[in-house]
Amino acid sequence: MIGESERIVVIGGGIAGLATSALLARDGHRVTLLEARDELGGRAGSWSKSGFRFDTGPSWYLMPEVFDHFFRLFGTSAAAELDLVQLDPGYRVWADGHAEPLDIQSTRAENVALFESIEPGAGAALERYLDSAESAYDIARRRFLYTNFDDPRSLLSGEVLRQSGRFASLLTTTLERFTARAVNDRRLRQVLGYPAVFLGSSPDATPAMYHLMSHMDLEQGVFYPRGGFSELIERIAAIAVAAGVDIVTGARVEAIELSTGGARPAVAGARFRSASGRSVVAPAHRIVSAADLHHTETELLPRHAQTYPEAWWRRRNPGPGAVLAMLGIRGQVPGLAHHTLFFTEDWRENFGSIFGSDPHVPDPASFYVCSPSATDASVAPSGDTNLFVLVPVPADTAIGRGGEDGTGDRLVEETADRAIRRIAEVSGLDDLAERIVVRRTVGPADFAADLNSWQGGALGPAHTLRQSAFFRGTNRSRRVDGLYYAGGSTVPGIGLPMCLISAENVLKRVRGDRSSGPIEEPAGASAHEPADPSTTVA
Repeated sequence: MIGESERIVVIGGGIAGLATSALLARDGHRVTLLEARDELGGRAGSWSKSGFRFDTGPSWYLMPEVFDHFFRLFGTSAAAELDLVQLDPGYRVWADGHAEPLDIQSTRAENVALFESIEPGAGAALERYLDSAESAYDIARRRFLYTNFDDPRSLLSGEVLRQSGRFASLLTTTLERFTARAVNDRRLRQVLGYPAVFLGSSPDATPAMYHLMSHMDLEQGVFYPRGGFSELIERIAAIAVAAGVDIVTGARVEAIELSTGGARPAVAGARFRSASGRSVVAPAHRIVSAADLHHTETELLPRHAQTYPEAWWRRRNPGPGAVLAMLGIRGQVPGLAHHTLFFTEDWRENFGSIFGSDPHVPDPASFYVCSPSATDASVAPSGDTNLFVLVPVPADTAIGRGGEDGTGDRLVEETADRAIRRIAEVSGLDDLAERIVVRRTVGPADFAADLNSWQGGALGPAHTLRQSAFFRGTNRSRRVDGLYYAGGSTVPGIGLPMCLISAENVLKRVRGDRSSGPIEEPAGASAHEPADPSTTVA
């Protein structure tokens, strides 16, 4: 333990809240986690019906070393906690205008060969691209992710200064332009540019610095935890409980209570409505909100205590919304891999529909399909197919809510129907819609109602230049002493690995640790071991 034991309240039981509470309890603090819903996980939730079990959010296991590092901090490992398999192919791409898909493989060498087979010279170009991506990723992980930017010396290190010109170019060039310099084929550009969507943005608005993400999917590979991502949440929740965290579900926080005895307000506790309807105050020396940052600032704090008031948010990009469809289908659906991406031919029009001056649901739309039953027999009845469909749309609650069996709002259901028809085309199943026995849709209004998501966004604020790294904001309130933030809506950003890193950065805040890079692991913690080839799933 570092420093005096304190009473700390963590708001939100998603992966960031669970990880933050576990790390703080590991340091000896008395930690209470308050989760509004009856189940943990937040966006990384789970839903089941008629033998089909769906992850309701994140479905890509990338950056395995981040998960390994987190588990090793508690004396265990990802290998011990999860049954991880490497996907082969990592994912499949169906591009409009092409009769055959592209399969992105599990190794760099195979993907170089794939690029070369499509466009002469693209293999060598991909080699250069991935060399640059790996270098940028390595420096980002050691210098810019596990940091609160408290110590300017971390930004003025020799290796950063030596690459300052390159970094400046990568930050001021868009990912779209950067990929166009590497390859000409539209499909290959889309493979290299699509990671922008994981960042809640579009290739023409995302800095080329984020080409580092191609190191993850084209070189490190894509993994999957058997049992789904709810297994990951359960393991981290168990670690938190073992560390001493008191987890309270059905506890909807209504306000952050403030003390006004000092020079400026300080946290005093979190007032919440219990599952029985009683108003309760959990006292706290510090509070970490892993809830949506917009909700925390504009709903849980009075105006004078807001670091990020509503006027600040009006100048920010919320990222995309999403229409989700969870489909239980009788029989098999050919043509799909575990992860399948559908790309429209006019990508600029597609992204313009989502992020442009006249936002509307794109038609046709690029979208994503996860078929975990291709890998995991536990998520569907034997012989049947589990599909999770995600269609990026504007972050706009007016698009509506979803529902079961087609009962959602019109725009939500029509968007899901169009995606189903496109899946039917590539699978050759004219009767695909008739085979659906479980159907649940989710719209932007559901994200707002269920997760307090700003404007109904599905991921979090977009990683544009002015919303990345230290431009994204700070994870500590400038107006309230003892108030911190974690999760995808704050630094370092969107995604499960980023949420784990955000938890560690809060721990650094509490400790007064101004270093960059991951915190030191316990002696004897084992290094990350690559996936056993025997667990690779074709």
